[in-house]
Amino acid sequence: MSASGDDGRPAEPSPRGAAAARRIGVGLVHGGWRPRVLGAWRVPAAGPVILAGNHSHNIDGPVVIGTAPRPVHFMVKREAFVGPLGPLLRGFGQIGVDRNSADRAAVGEVLAVLRSGGALGIFPEGTRGVGDFAALRSGLAYFALRSGAPVVPVAVLGSSERRSRLVPALPPLRGRIDVVYGDPFDAGDGSGRRTRAALDAATERVQERLAAHLASARLLTGR
Repeated sequence: MSASGDDGRPAEPSPRGAAAARRIGVGLVHGGWRPRVLGAWRVPAAGPVILAGNHSHNIDGPVVIGTAPRPVHFMVKREAFVGPLGPLLRGFGQIGVDRNSADRAAVGEVLAVLRSGGALGIFPEGTRGVGDFAALRSGLAYFALRSGAPVVPVAVLGSSERRSRLVPALPPLRGRIDVVYGDPFDAGDGSGRRTRAALDAATERVQERLAAHLASARLLTGR
């Protein structure tokens, strides 16, 4: 469970930790590969924002953290928070989430980040797969509707095309990975409603926008 603040709300994951994670991510991503970052200027410089990325490889999260123009608190599967990696991820301001249940602690941490004007990173498909936004969970739309934060689509391309000969679990070292940031958009319809019907409509709206951005990013990068 997360620690709580004086008002009883979940404490916000560490902003300083997320900033440290970004510095390390910049070094790792740019040192290990040749990222081509397009449209990062579209990410709002301040205020709450949700970066929604496709997910086809384990390094996609670090790639977004290392290429985004501001620190990001990523939602990470709870299974990763084991052994010494758990305190490290928490120290870096990342958010552990149980993907198989309604994780109220994680929801509270996410809303705390957005309430304080932070940036949330999320893979709305819920798990690693083809990475084409074909099957979205409703979590992203819920967070967007609750917080009013704009959604910025992020396409990570090239991370799963080939494997490194030296480290098969990774893409080829010094290979090119494209990261394309899209225009921010509102998940809601402007009515402010948070009903089940509004959530379903928002999820469909988000899926259409993310899929359209991915298709556009593929055309732009030729991947």
